[in-house]
Amino acid sequence: MTYNAAKNKLMIETVLMWPFVALGKIAGYFFRLNTEHDVFLFFPNGDIGGSPQVNIDLTNCIRDKKPLIVFSKKPNNNEFREKYDIEGVRVLDIHKYIDNKAFHFINFFFRGLLATWINRRPSAVIFGGESIFFYKMLPHLKKKVHTVELCHLPTWLPYSIGFIDRIDCRVFSTLKLQEAVEQQYRDNHLGQHYFEQLYFFDNAIDIPVYREVQNKELKVYFIGRGAAQKRVHLVAAIAKRIHEEQLPVMFNFVGDVEKVINPSDYPYSKFYGNVKDQQLMKTIYETADVLLLTSSHEGLPIVVMQMMAHGKVVISTAVNGIPDYIAHLQNGLLISATTEHEIINEGVTYIKKLLAEPSLAKQLGLNSREIAIQKFSRAAFCGHYRKLLKL
Repeated sequence: MTYNAAKNKLMIETVLMWPFVALGKIAGYFFRLNTEHDVFLFFPNGDIGGSPQVNIDLTNCIRDKKPLIVFSKKPNNNEFREKYDIEGVRVLDIHKYIDNKAFHFINFFFRGLLATWINRRPSAVIFGGESIFFYKMLPHLKKKVHTVELCHLPTWLPYSIGFIDRIDCRVFSTLKLQEAVEQQYRDNHLGQHYFEQLYFFDNAIDIPVYREVQNKELKVYFIGRGAAQKRVHLVAAIAKRIHEEQLPVMFNFVGDVEKVINPSDYPYSKFYGNVKDQQLMKTIYETADVLLLTSSHEGLPIVVMQMMAHGKVVISTAVNGIPDYIAHLQNGLLISATTEHEIINEGVTYIKKLLAEPSLAKQLGLNSREIAIQKFSRAAFCGHYRKLLKL
């Protein structure tokens, strides 16, 4: 969608919903929030995942400002929900009121209600972390409200371009995504001041102590959601090929992959399901040899950052932001193939290469760790966001 088309669509929607939004704004004066906040964080829900972990990290960075988190989408598993229970932080979960298409006018009402609460604050700041409701709120906020958006994937770019006149700062978790938006702006002949609102920040992790492992079998892990973009069936196909050739490799799957493959079809692999136990995840990262991803598109997954920091080898399809951090045969292995059959073949080839050249595997991991130390510090992450949020 072009900038002008998105703006026209937004204008029509705003007019049609106006009566319900106005009613919500009036209600906001009578039904006031019983806690005081200047920072409002719009997140989807408490589901597990890489982008939710970034939202949690950001919340921890600014917890001294006592932010209010607004959840707006029905959760699939809610397995990260307890991570948002941070001292000084309040969570307002309104998904059961507004995430229902049959009663969408209630969604409009809540836009007005929340807008009144936010607009009444003299130094209000709102932040959207992959939340569609964040965009829905923007037309109803006063110009004085400072707005910041974080984007991990290109999914919403054709939609979000309609809101850029009301977003003060747009942050991207990969350079590739920022470059895609810059091209989108050029295609729409937008002015220079729009480009000046774009920022790129690396995400943050704790850098662990390096521990070298010597496994009898090469331990290969897939870690992630059972989402279509992850193409877990390709990882499973690579595991099957390796097993058929009776090579000393153990494949492990962490995440809700049973939604897309049947674990009983791969008895030679280990399935952990979703792992909430942080000590278990620490052990997985420490004892792994390889992370294998075959995604169709990615930002920079937290799991890639973690594996880099632990000095492990990342094998991944060369999509989106991955090549910004993984250079082929320098600190990892990139699958350049695009068809599923060729991706499987290339994945098998690289695992065999690591088996045949253990010294290469060690060096690739150590090189990745050095990059992680340089790029992923928490101090830099918190400093960037506090400055952008005017805190």
